[in-house]
Amino acid sequence: MQRFFIIILLLAGFTVSAQLGNHQAKQTEKIPAFLIGDFVDDYGIKYSINDTLWLQKPRSKFHIIKWNIKEQYLIARNDDKNPGEGGLYTRIDFMQFSKMEPWLWGYCLSVYDAQNDSIAEVTAHADRQNPKRGCNGYPFSRMKRVQ
Repeated sequence: MQRFFIIILLLAGFTVSAQLGNHQAKQTEKIPAFLIGDFVDDYGIKYSINDTLWLQKPRSKFHIIKWNIKEQYLIARNDDKNPGEGGLYTRIDFMQFSKMEPWLWGYCLSVYDAQNDSIAEVTAHADRQNPKRGCNGYPFSRMKRVQ
């Protein structure tokens, strides 16, 4: 019986180490420069975005917990003080635009009310082939840098 508990403790320690290792890898992934900074969307909403925080002014904060640069999305935990869906999880899909200046890129809140980060990651996917309707039937919000 004692051997069984030792094995369980060793396995639990391995799982924690593996999760910590993955968390560190997520934080070291290079975030493209076009996503970082201050922006305004085509609805006039202002944003400030860095590698750990997506701020949709004036009151909505999304704490970024995972970037997937290759598949062009991020997963975030909604701030507890957000006007809606506080403490839940969001998937934000993004894409770069070409020949659409000053709109450099766009984003889609694919899901904004998931119970956990895993659900947010697999729940919805944006259609980048159709950015005018590829965000749950709506257009991607177009973003331009604030000068």
